[in-house]
This record gives sequence, C-alpha cells and structure tokens, in this order.
Amino acid sequence: MTEPMFLAVLADPQVGQPVSLAGEESRHATQVRRIRVGEVVLISDGAGTAVRGPVTVADKTGLTITVSEVLREPSRPVRYVAVLALAKGDRAELAVETMTELGVDEIIPWPAERSVVRWAPDRVERGLTRWRSTAREAAKQSRRFRVPTVTVPASTAELIQRIEQTQLTLVLHEGADQLLATLPVPTSGEVMFIIGPEGGLTTDEVAEFVAAGGVPVLLSDAVLRTSSAGVVALAQLQALAARG
Repeated sequence: MTEPMFLAVLADPQVGQPVSLAGEESRHATQVRRIRVGEVVLISDGAGTAVRGPVTVADKTGLTITVSEVLREPSRPVRYVAVLALAKGDRAELAVETMTELGVDEIIPWPAERSVVRWAPDRVERGLTRWRSTAREAAKQSRRFRVPTVTVPASTAELIQRIEQTQLTLVLHEGADQLLATLPVPTSGEVMFIIGPEGGLTTDEVAEFVAAGGVPVLLSDAVLRTSSAGVVALAQLQALAARG
C-alpha cells in the first residue's frame, strides 16, 4: 500500500530525529486516517523535502515519527506556470487539483473578460484559500514534495508584463493554427500557459498576449474545458521537454 503523506514544517531533518505533525494535519492523521503506531508515513515540507519513518506516537496529543530516511525532490530545469481563468462551479478547482498532480509549479488566478465568476474584493481570500487547500491536498494525494504556489489574482495587464519575463508563454486557443505538439519548447527557464474561461478568450485578449510575445497553440482537434485544457497542455509540455 502506498504510504500516506502529510505536510509539516521541516527544519534540517536528520535520520534518527523525531518529527511531529501539528494542528489540523495531526488531527487528520490520527482521527480521520486513523494512522497507528508502527505504520510508515511520509511528512513533507511542501517545498521539495520529505522524511519517511515509522510512527512512534499516534494519539490525541498528535503524531510523531522517527526519521529513517530524508528525501529531496531534485530541482527541475523548467518551471511551469499556469494562468487559470476563473470558472464557475468546481471546474477551476478540478484544474488546480489535476495540474498539481502532474507537477505544475505556480498557478495564477485570472479574471478573464468572459469569466462568469468574479472574486469580489471581500471574497478573494476565500477563493485563494479554496485553491490553495486543493493544491495541498492534491500534492499529498500524489506524493509530490512540492506544493505549487497559488498567487493572488493577476489582471490582464499584469500577465502581459509576466509574459515578457518567460522563456515561452503559450496561449491555449481553439483558433490557433499551430499544434502544441509540433512546437519547439524550452528545456530550461519558465514556461507559462494561459487557460481561458468557459466562454473562451476574447479577440482583444489574444491580440494583447500575442503582442507581448505569447504564442497561440492548439492542444487537440477538439475544444477542451477549462478543467482539462491545462492538464493536457502541461502533459504535452513535459513530454516535449523530455525529448530535448
């Protein structure tokens, strides 16, 4: 059975040292997952480091393991950034979940012109909390030692400035002429891809992104949903980068 993973602060962990969970993670491990003494679990800091070890304490006071192995996720030459338009229902959170499982590094919420959902100023923190919680849980489920950063929402103007700083920015658009699978992609640096809302990108948005250096691409011969387009794009980018 795959070892369960939890998140905690790790300060230079060493083999033989105890590491404990606190707060909600501790409660979840002992009361929801019902982890018992003797079971082997993973504890990650969400920033690339994890420890593995047997549980020595598992009760109402918390959960503690003795570190038997320190694991570190190797750094990757390409950093993948997803710009995700706000979408109705649970589609955006599903996209956050599956892109996290696949290894996205950063997710930027974007109130696109055709986004049905709008985060009012007093609800931004609530929306970010949902997305960040989804990313944390997806990282734990997929045993990824890095939890992607979910930033504050960015405006179109801010995205245009960000495009100029990337190695490559892809604009996922059904009107593009070029398939992503045929595009040369960087093997290092930052690669960003922009995912539109349910109603699609507007002509002006596409034009602004292209003028800043974005490249419109097709992912397939069908129009994909907001919840799936980013996953398909990320999978293709990773495969293309692996080929060199």
